[in-house]
Amino acid sequence: MRREEFRFFHRLRVRWAEVDMQKIVFNAHYLMYFDTAVADYWRSLAMPYEEAMHLLQGDLYVKKATVEFHASARMDDRLDVGMKCSRIGNSSMTFLGAIFRGEQLLITCELVYVFADPATQTSKPVPPPLRDILTGYEAGETMVQVRTGSWQELGRDAGRIRTEVFVQEQRIPADLEWDEADATSLHAVAYNRLGQAVATGRLLPAHAGEAKVGRMAVHQVLRGCRVGEQVLRTLADAAASRGDRVLKLHAQRSAKDFYARLGFTPEGEPFEEAGIPHLTMTRALPLAH
Repeated sequence: MRREEFRFFHRLRVRWAEVDMQKIVFNAHYLMYFDTAVADYWRSLAMPYEEAMHLLQGDLYVKKATVEFHASARMDDRLDVGMKCSRIGNSSMTFLGAIFRGEQLLITCELVYVFADPATQTSKPVPPPLRDILTGYEAGETMVQVRTGSWQELGRDAGRIRTEVFVQEQRIPADLEWDEADATSLHAVAYNRLGQAVATGRLLPAHAGEAKVGRMAVHQVLRGCRVGEQVLRTLADAAASRGDRVLKLHAQRSAKDFYARLGFTPEGEPFEEAGIPHLTMTRALPLAH
């Protein structure tokens, strides 16, 4: 196998606990590397695994795992684990994996999963939506669609994500989460290909050419998968299209690096909002044509 055969890669670094006295990785850990890569592969489909499988009325079970060793990984190696879905049968699907150190192929793997009823663990046909998602991803198709609209149009889905993230996860009081700005804002919601809402944000009305984005929330499982980035870019494009010159937001301090990668810079001193440390961050917008 070659690196260019894979669209998806999971990256890791070999840790001390995973090697023997010769600082070579124990063979059993390679299956753990592949299993971790498969979990991230599902995230790359913008699918919260547990919720998605519940919607699909099934689950995946490993039927066979085959590993072939070509060379050993060592302590502190930085490894790339490539993973792809190579075949989808009636009730089974085959994933091929490969571990690389740079361009050197170290380990290959074949994993066969069976889609089955979780109650009886009897196999059932792979649902057409799941089949389409897997083949679409491997063909390079987008996994997320971002829709924009009013609170009346998108509030139900946006509100559910915000409740899960801000009220339930971050324990922000519900009466601080909801305000009158929802009614006048442009909302964006990202949907995966199962129609599940997985991220949201809002763009408030501009004042003197300055736009403000707020209530950015991403499903906990999918953070780091660029779903939030797609929502933010959509809102930034909307602000630029209406002629706004600057985009401002109140970033939770833990998300500072995320916004910095997208061109936002800190402004002023840190402050607390709803009991959580925040920073004001801004970014210039391109001139509308």
